[in-house]
Amino acid sequence: MAMSWLYLFIAAVFEVGWPFGLKMASLCSAKIWWIIFAIVAMTLSGLFLYFAQKEIPVGTAYAIWTGIGAVGTFALGVLLFNDGVNMLRLLGVVFIILGVVLLKISH
Repeated sequence: MAMSWLYLFIAAVFEVGWPFGLKMASLCSAKIWWIIFAIVAMTLSGLFLYFAQKEIPVGTAYAIWTGIGAVGTFALGVLLFNDGVNMLRLLGVVFIILGVVLLKISH
């Protein structure tokens, strides 16, 4: 069971990778390499989610996967791409994190 949670975390990290790759492709001249990066990240994200769902219920796995992906992508946007931050956006991220935590502890 512990391996499934590790697989889910790895899937979520790769889930952050593909929007990052697409954003980088939109900003630099090496577009094809960043698009390939995004495709590989997307593929690995799905593969590790598949492994995780062998022991974690699909609804729990999917919600945690997308939650971590959303929060991670939000953080990258703020830290690397100067995306805006305000109290409502931060509150939304807090709610996502609370939802992920509740799903994990209720499993």
